[in-house]
Amino acid sequence: MKFLHPAIKEGKKFLNPVPTNIETDTSIWAVLWKYMTNKAETTPKKRLGPFATDVSKFQQAPASGLRITWVGHSSLLIEIDGLRLLTDPVWSARASFSQSIGPKRFFPAPLSLQNLPPLDAIIISHDHYDHLDKHVIPFFANSNVPFYCSVGVGQYLQEWGIQQERIKEMTWMDSFQITPGCKLTALPARHFSGRKLTNRFETLWSSFAIKTANHNIYYGADSGWYDGFFEIGDAYGPFDLTMLEIGAYNTSWADIHMGPDHATNAHLALKGKLMMPIHWGTFNLALHPWYEPIERILALAKEKQVQLFLPKPGEPTEVTGAAYNSHWWV
Repeated sequence: MKFLHPAIKEGKKFLNPVPTNIETDTSIWAVLWKYMTNKAETTPKKRLGPFATDVSKFQQAPASGLRITWVGHSSLLIEIDGLRLLTDPVWSARASFSQSIGPKRFFPAPLSLQNLPPLDAIIISHDHYDHLDKHVIPFFANSNVPFYCSVGVGQYLQEWGIQQERIKEMTWMDSFQITPGCKLTALPARHFSGRKLTNRFETLWSSFAIKTANHNIYYGADSGWYDGFFEIGDAYGPFDLTMLEIGAYNTSWADIHMGPDHATNAHLALKGKLMMPIHWGTFNLALHPWYEPIERILALAKEKQVQLFLPKPGEPTEVTGAAYNSHWWV
């Protein structure tokens, strides 16, 4: 297949599945001017929440075998057929190199790290600040939970206290059995990496398929649209649930973020049954109003007959196959 192969490197840098621009504006001053003159409500005027998690629910396994607790953005506690997986855990107030500046959370994480139930694995898609939180990783230093991450991300995990033997780095098409009954496969995505301007593309970015005997789900992390979604759907689908980014889009970043329009296209290409929008409603990362992604996805879902799964932040919510909308942002 054209897109389903291990990631390719050119020198020190990984390549995207298709030619990709990460920013079409040629001038940093042009970008800054856009942000300085933007009038949209990029941060909620009214307080969201408060949101909290009833941790007693974790004492009872989900009847359906699949339950999701959305901590916000791309941080998901996935309970799947007896396992608990945590994706891209970000708990800090800011998704930034500094907790004094940078994109700030709209609401505190509804579930504390201390109240997390025992985990079977943590999945890290790539090294951007809104997906890899250096203030969270040390919390797991004294645990036994394994980390599954894209190639190159392990260096940060080790630096922040995770033993090397607990880290499983993955290139695209790599698979690991988290347990004999749960297979994790790293798959291509169209994005980039880097925690500073000088090391972009030097670590890998991935999406993931998670398959058990009873469920098959797809965690998209960050990606722009490309035809590889069709190949993933053909080879690994259909998916009971796709978790796809709908926020932080802009015409200047069309190659690396999908937005609602392409996210629904990706869901259909993946042969998804139910779609959970992620990467929205948590941080101010773009020029569009903070609520625009959800309003747009609701309209598109109706138009394209896409069934949405929209749980309230922090609420452990079973995935039964039926559409669900908590309307938490209203």
